[in-house]
Amino acid sequence: MAILSKKDQDFLRNHLEHTLTGPVTLKLFTQALECQFCRETKQLLTEVSELSDKITLQVYNFVTDKDVAQEYNISRIPATVVMGARDYGMRFYGIPSGYEFNTLIEDIVAVSREEHGLSAETVDMLSRLTDPVHLQVFITPTCPYCPAAVQVAHAMAMASDLVTADMVEAVEFPQLANRYSVYGVPRTVINEDTYFEGAAPEKLAAAKVLEAAGLMTTAEVEALFDDFEGEVVTS
Repeated sequence: MAILSKKDQDFLRNHLEHTLTGPVTLKLFTQALECQFCRETKQLLTEVSELSDKITLQVYNFVTDKDVAQEYNISRIPATVVMGARDYGMRFYGIPSGYEFNTLIEDIVAVSREEHGLSAETVDMLSRLTDPVHLQVFITPTCPYCPAAVQVAHAMAMASDLVTADMVEAVEFPQLANRYSVYGVPRTVINEDTYFEGAAPEKLAAAKVLEAAGLMTTAEVEALFDDFEGEVVTS
């Protein structure tokens, strides 16, 4: 039985036909056993890849294709890499279902068109980075605010070669969620020790990235958050 309804397939096929310009590769890392949503993730990505001849799905076994997993720095499954002309460092850990399905589609369009959508001011902020920054955005499929947080993180990964960004489905990876004290979503963890909760405007998210990199002080970032009071939302 298909995951996507006929109506959704028709809508997405038309949407992708009019928005995709370059090829997109989805790399799925999976295995048959001891992976709660690997089968469903493979089915969902297969259905998406069949909607456009510009989308290619490549499936790798996390164990037997260990060299490929290491090449893409995949540490858990199911994991999906969304690539356009190159690998921008955008990852989905867990099935991109519920509200996050829209994030997957938006990412496919973004990498196909090579358009991250961030403002020039945000890109300029990210240009100050000199060392790699890793973002993990913890989500649940039923959280309506989570896609915005993931999309901003993935956009920053597209905009800067020094940024990588993961969507992490908190229910599928409870040990990881516990490790980072995820009690509400979205919760973005940056370089292990800097975090913020809620879907923040891109300028605030970029400021937290700079704080994690030691390029902005906590006081400077908190002042920005005060300026945007009420615009950071969480479940």
